[in-house]
Amino acid sequence: MRVYLMVLCLTCCTGNGQVVYSIAEGTEHGVSVGNIAEDIGIDAAALSARKFRMITGSSKQYFNINASTGVLSINEPIDREQICELKTACLLNYELVLENPLELYRMEFRVLDINDNSPIFPVSEYHINVPEFLSPGARFALPSAQDLDEGTNGVQNYTLNPSEHFHLEIQMRGEGSKYPELVLKKALDREQQATHRLVLTAKDGGDPPKSGDVTVVVTVLDSNDNAPEFEQSVYRTSVLENSPNGTLIVQVHAADLDEGPNGEVMYSFSNTTAADLQRMFLIHPHTGEVTVSDISAVQRPLLEMLIEARDKGAFAMSSTAKLLVEITDVNNHGPEITIASLSSPVPEDAVPGTVIALLSIMDKDPGENGKVTCQIPDNLPFQLKPSLENYYSLVTSGLLDRELISGYNITITATDLGSPPITTQKTLWVQISDVNDNPPVFAADTFDVFVEENNPLGAFLYQVSASDSDIGENGQISYMLRNSTVAGSALASFLSVSLANGSIYAKRAFDFEQLRSFYFQVEAKDNGSPALSAAITVNVYISDQNDNAPAILYPVSQNGSVAVEVVPRLADEGYLVTKVVADDEDNAENAWLSYHLAHSSDSTLFHLAPHSGELRTTRSMRTTDFLKHKVVVVVRDHGDPPLSSTVTVGILLADSLPQALPDFDDNGEPPPLLNATNLYLIVSLACVSCIFTVFLLFLALARLCHCRACHNQGCCSSSSCCPADEYGKYCYSVHMLPSSHLPPDMLEVTGVGKLTHTYLYRASVGFGHGNSSIPNGDAGNVPSGSGLQVPGPCLQVQQVQSDRLSAVFMVSTSFSFFLPSMWPSRSY
Repeated sequence: MRVYLMVLCLTCCTGNGQVVYSIAEGTEHGVSVGNIAEDIGIDAAALSARKFRMITGSSKQYFNINASTGVLSINEPIDREQICELKTACLLNYELVLENPLELYRMEFRVLDINDNSPIFPVSEYHINVPEFLSPGARFALPSAQDLDEGTNGVQNYTLNPSEHFHLEIQMRGEGSKYPELVLKKALDREQQATHRLVLTAKDGGDPPKSGDVTVVVTVLDSNDNAPEFEQSVYRTSVLENSPNGTLIVQVHAADLDEGPNGEVMYSFSNTTAADLQRMFLIHPHTGEVTVSDISAVQRPLLEMLIEARDKGAFAMSSTAKLLVEITDVNNHGPEITIASLSSPVPEDAVPGTVIALLSIMDKDPGENGKVTCQIPDNLPFQLKPSLENYYSLVTSGLLDRELISGYNITITATDLGSPPITTQKTLWVQISDVNDNPPVFAADTFDVFVEENNPLGAFLYQVSASDSDIGENGQISYMLRNSTVAGSALASFLSVSLANGSIYAKRAFDFEQLRSFYFQVEAKDNGSPALSAAITVNVYISDQNDNAPAILYPVSQNGSVAVEVVPRLADEGYLVTKVVADDEDNAENAWLSYHLAHSSDSTLFHLAPHSGELRTTRSMRTTDFLKHKVVVVVRDHGDPPLSSTVTVGILLADSLPQALPDFDDNGEPPPLLNATNLYLIVSLACVSCIFTVFLLFLALARLCHCRACHNQGCCSSSSCCPADEYGKYCYSVHMLPSSHLPPDMLEVTGVGKLTHTYLYRASVGFGHGNSSIPNGDAGNVPSGSGLQVPGPCLQVQQVQSDRLSAVFMVSTSFSFFLPSMWPSRSY
């Protein structure tokens, strides 16, 4: 029905390119407003072709145009009050744009108001304060209502519910609007009725009409004509004595019929209340709550206080009430443990029942809350015994041993009989003092020490160490040697021990061959009183060193003489000549002996067994063997370094023991084939022989050369020239070698005939005064006065290419010569 009416209200008119439509607010979606194509006079099909567009400044698109029919319809319902608020006329402007050709049409939509809003007051509850002393006829402004609708749909009238004390009057403003006023028609009494609640109603002129209400609260302001009154004249309460601060014990309340400052009540303790009570409790000035401040020191079971209530009127009025507080005892005190006396440390040999400490245990609570039980742990060698009232004795109940436990933390637990019980603990430290009840203890009963013989004086052997569980003087250990003898001598002559640390030192050098082992005891003694001691046995084993050379037992040489053994002259191979027997005082490897031949007059005749020391023949004796032989046998041990001894054995080849033994000091054996002296003699003899041979050769060569020269020049005579037959045998040619082969001072001597060897000599050649020149001019420049006399016809020199000759060759035995710095190089 409503939609139908809205459609009837739509109107349309056109003119001058503007189309105006009227539409009621709230028209539903899809309702047709008009046909825009018909209204502007164009074909509906041309809208799409001409690309129509609707342009608006609104944020919402409230209208739609059907492109095929041109129908203009509602796209979204319109709320006039939302878009136009309090405007008298509500218009929406749109522009329709068409292209080809470009045309612009303005569309105006007038939104018509409907009565869809009720009058609304600005507040939901309006308060008016009216003093109770005002006379009737007083006026009070009331709030005006607002209606978003316009015209007759807006606010038209106000009404007030019936009241004994108030009525309503409507006033007019200059612009014609109405506003209400409240008028007092009867005097008010706040004590009878402090608040009056009225309902103001505003109505509009719509059909049907709508209305709005507001509550008007009239508060009657008070005058201070009433004093505060407590609900009770006496308040009784109880509180636990251990209540924490701030605990609420009671809340007092006083009422004052007045209001405002006249009826505001302030609470406090009366000035007649004792100051100490005011410190124990606090009272809130506004709420009247009484809380605990500090009641820890209260001693009385009942406390009495006066509380005052006073209003805030100009002329304040007050009243008082009594507060009785009963203090309820609680178990709020724990037992207090006080050590009256303490004996610490306690000697570990204290007998059971020895008093260690005296304790005082008290509880401030009365009755059962003040009764106390006391105990200590069961696993301790102590116990508590009641003594005087509230006193306990701590005594020993068992044996003490400081070496096991050096001290005890004794926790004393005291518990009262309150509910719940309170427990207090206190710990005592009881130290156990030492007594000398433990002797020194060695790690072992015996100990073996090994030391090499020939040790230096003061050598460290071993350090014994004992431990003592005691402390202090009782645990300080000193070491000493127990009196004993070693090899018939006092132990103190062999060893010494450090009193402080037990280090054992040698006071003499040990000799393995004299003393191989011994034992002694070291005593460890503490410094307690009485002193306790223990001993350890130390076995000393002396290790051998290779300090003894083998001793030859057989054969024995006396006074440095040679031991003689007689061997048959025709003894066979393997005949036992003798057996060397030796002994070594050392031990083990140092005493292992081996036998060696250091010297033998005939190494092919005797053989020595290295392990047994047997000296045997290696072959059968011959008649050509020397009758006397001497061998030197070395006996060596296997020490490090090895030591050795030697024995000389003289061997006499004889079938029977001679009357007198020969002397073996002259060796009794052929001299060695080659020794240093013989070597020097042989070398000297060889050198002399060589020189002499060379000398003869040079003499022969010189003679032959002289004879040949004489023969060639015709100057040879029977007395001075070499014979023709001898010349060919001993003729030598002397040539100066070319510089490309040897130095120019080298001469080549080539033999002729039987002398077919070629020699090279380096020498200086000179001539005597009798022959100061060489007949043959090929000899070159030979310096005169060189001291060599050579007959000219006997020397032929060829190819002399040097200023000097380095060799002199003479073949005539009748000439005198000398050859300095000459040595030959012989070739074949």
